[in-house]
Amino acid sequence: QVQLVESGGGLVQSGGSLRLSCAASRSLFSFTGMGWYRQAPGKQRESVAITRSVGTANYADSVKGRFTISRDNVKNTVYLQMNSLKPEDTAVYYCAVHRGSDTYWGQGTQVTVSS
Repeated sequence: QVQLVESGGGLVQSGGSLRLSCAASRSLFSFTGMGWYRQAPGKQRESVAITRSVGTANYADSVKGRFTISRDNVKNTVYLQMNSLKPEDTAVYYCAVHRGSDTYWGQGTQVTVSS
């Protein structure tokens, strides 16, 4: 088991930036992958950025070049730096960690981008 606590969401104008944080209650090395997902109203949850090992990441086409996932293994924290935000990025953002067939989710943090 692991507890994940997200923070950093909020309201920002189009073109602005936010950095989301996800603090884990245990070492990130316990997991084979970690990532950020989002769910907009009336839509299915989608993958935004996933990293499975240090230095590798996969991004949704809609965020490539604008979002960056990173990790701090000392703080057991995963980050999502979001730049050049657009109104279509508005959603609840969730972090998750994966170990085998198990996935653990955070509670989510709201990101709202105004036009």
